[in-house]
Amino acid sequence: MSSIGVNALKWCDELATLTATPGQMERCYLTDQHRQANALVASWLKDAGLPSWQDAAGNLWGRLPATNDNAPVVILGSHLDTVPNGGIYDGILGVVLPLLVMIELKQQGIALPFHLDLVGFGDEEGSRFSSTLLGSRAVIGQWDPNWAAIKDANGITLADAFERFGLDIHRVGEASRASDSVLAYLETHIEQGPVLEAENLPVGIVTAIAGARRFNIDFTGMAGHAGTVPMHLRRDALAAAAEFILIVEKVAREHGVTATVGRASAKPGAVNVIAGSAQVSLDIRSEKDAERDAALTMIWDTAKVACRERGIDMGWQEIHAAPAVACDDRLQSCLASAIEKHHIHPRYLHSGAGHDAMAMAAICPVAMLFVRCKGGISHHPDESITAEDADIAGQVLQDWILELAARQG
Repeated sequence: MSSIGVNALKWCDELATLTATPGQMERCYLTDQHRQANALVASWLKDAGLPSWQDAAGNLWGRLPATNDNAPVVILGSHLDTVPNGGIYDGILGVVLPLLVMIELKQQGIALPFHLDLVGFGDEEGSRFSSTLLGSRAVIGQWDPNWAAIKDANGITLADAFERFGLDIHRVGEASRASDSVLAYLETHIEQGPVLEAENLPVGIVTAIAGARRFNIDFTGMAGHAGTVPMHLRRDALAAAAEFILIVEKVAREHGVTATVGRASAKPGAVNVIAGSAQVSLDIRSEKDAERDAALTMIWDTAKVACRERGIDMGWQEIHAAPAVACDDRLQSCLASAIEKHHIHPRYLHSGAGHDAMAMAAICPVAMLFVRCKGGISHHPDESITAEDADIAGQVLQDWILELAARQG
């Protein structure tokens, strides 16, 4: 084993000390901890003799330059922010691992036909401003000026957060790389699922990132006394919501998609009162938008019938929609070649979670390399990977770069 895996875990541990909540992992966009993380990664780049810079959206960049200043660019990276009480590898591994590979390539004196750029996105999770992928959306030139007014839990607007961070939100367009000659973006990430562990594989190739749609659903019935309204005359909104949840589970299984009702509430909320109204959430995902939407249609149609039989009015509001993103076939082929060099069977799987690669696909072909994580646990303090797996991922990443360079000519 090389030193890449050991150093990757060591650097993840160092970044984990930069947290807003002692004893927990919490690092949000445009906070002091974000500033400190950028500075720490920049110091590692400086120590390696590699240039670094922070863009107008607060993303941290580094570069292993090509011999030709006008060469195209290949971007490697992930995000440096976390969810509250999250893990220390989600996103962060995808920043430190390519940085260590860049250092290795520099030490070996390998000349590439493209600039190799590292990015540590400032916001992927959306934990502070409830709008995900702010960092990467700035990079692809799709920043919405209306975001300036959105507020965090403390009432601080995004514009004010920019100013406190030393940035000018009116200049955020300068972070865009949409006009650059970007050949590819590759994101290394823990799997956040149990497939690789179940099949005893250290790494896997992502074929697509699932597209997600999210809804708030309202059920309106009639409140009443729990002891005096006969069962056959009730219009119980919570019972309708419960049936809806089971419909979601059944349809999702039949259609091969993933769907989750993660939040539910009812009013009046008293133990001796029939619920007059209920609200639930719905998150539905698939690597194929058509399959996801077909399942969604079945859910609505079945739920409408169930609600009509119960005398319940159902309404819904879509609050999020993101199309599925396919990873580039050529980049997947390069990953497969790199993995096979280590006598590992290339395992193809899709990502059910969103990633910065979804945004980056707007300006270049994208690929993702998954790394096995213990129990498939993510967004949790128990996130865990091994130095051995991190080392294999680093070697695969290096071989992928060299394979891409060879094909680039």
